[in-house]
Amino acid sequence: MKHKQLKSLTAVALLACMAVPSFAADDHKDHDHGDKKGAAHAHEDKARFGGVVAVVKDVNYELVAKPDGLTLYVTDHGKAVDLKGATAKVLLLSASDKSEATLAPAGDKFEAKGTFKVATGTKAVATVTLPNKPAATAKFTFK
Repeated sequence: MKHKQLKSLTAVALLACMAVPSFAADDHKDHDHGDKKGAAHAHEDKARFGGVVAVVKDVNYELVAKPDGLTLYVTDHGKAVDLKGATAKVLLLSASDKSEATLAPAGDKFEAKGTFKVATGTKAVATVTLPNKPAATAKFTFK
């Protein structure tokens, strides 16, 4: 008798655990989905500034490489994140080269001036630390 009760209790617990992620996945308080359930979020990985994008904990990081420097945009649900007191570093890795750049806040983005070797296949790792928050690491691959 106890064995049957334990089996039933285990089955109920297992079903409850399986149901929890479905509730959590649909919990999007303060999101604007319009009139469609599951509509696109502002934290999708689409480039807005012509760079490559990584999403870490619903925050978009877009790294743009130009001939005269690097720019890193940080947005949360489509809005620029306040970068006052924030720090950022980017490590660039290619088949033949490795370099690191410290980016400085410049309004609503981070910037580093200089010449950086960024070609197709170059990988980048950005470490961003916002005041009173743990560091976030975003990984990119240039195409």
